[in-house]
Amino acid sequence: MARSKITIAIIVILLIVIFSFITSLILSMAGKSFGEKIGIVEIEGVIVQSKDAMEDIIRFKENEAIRGVIVRINSPGGSVGPTQEIYREIKKLRENKKVYVSMGSVCASGGYYIATAGEKIFANPSTITGSIGVIMEYAVIEDLLKKIGIQAGALKSGEFKDTGSPLRQMKPEEKRYLQEVLNSIHEEFIKDVAEGRKMSLEETSKLSDGRIYTGTQAKQLGLIDTIGNFYDAVDAMKKVLEIKGKPELVYGKRPFSFLKWITSSLSRELATYFFSEPFKYEYYPGSSIVHH
Repeated sequence: MARSKITIAIIVILLIVIFSFITSLILSMAGKSFGEKIGIVEIEGVIVQSKDAMEDIIRFKENEAIRGVIVRINSPGGSVGPTQEIYREIKKLRENKKVYVSMGSVCASGGYYIATAGEKIFANPSTITGSIGVIMEYAVIEDLLKKIGIQAGALKSGEFKDTGSPLRQMKPEEKRYLQEVLNSIHEEFIKDVAEGRKMSLEETSKLSDGRIYTGTQAKQLGLIDTIGNFYDAVDAMKKVLEIKGKPELVYGKRPFSFLKWITSSLSRELATYFFSEPFKYEYYPGSSIVHH
């Protein structure tokens, strides 16, 4: 009798598990769109690496089922190298597929750099964008060290090896040297913006002194194409690709990382704090060179 009850209990549990699985499957299938696919590449927060975005771009480029791609950017910019890598991959993606860009609350500096690789740029009226420029900030703690009785020095193999060290003031020739580096990076930024927006170098240079623009101002200046939100970009792509019905939006899928979640959340909060209003528009990249 006891064994019979155990058997019945096991059967009931199995039936509940099977029912739950089937119910979950039905609900997920019901909520899933089987329309033609548009890939979504998301770029969020300060740009410090390019691996995730490039993996999504390449995956969508190689997937024939993806008809077009929308790059959703909500970023104040970041490091030069990763920014340029993402920009180049989007340019290559455009050789095979339609690529539109949708700006979030902030798409400035390195974020805008990436946006110019798209065929068409959408922004909200009050999106903060522009900030076409390069910055390198540094701190000098030489006097502080002297006050606490610490003397710092360096042995180096070349005259400019410790340029930018916080342990001493920079010499005039070192500042000139770093300014030349910044100017070179800035010129590359201007050239790529001019190419992407089909503007002259002279016209682009006038807009590239680091100032920010709202989406409305950027539209008037030719820095974006259309005032609209993310779903306006989806509708526009759906129309140009002649997609019938509701398209399926395919987002990049990556394994969950608690550390990455913490760091990305922190970056997003910092970006929201510093870039949500024009009078808070500041960025402190430390000693690294970043698009800003």
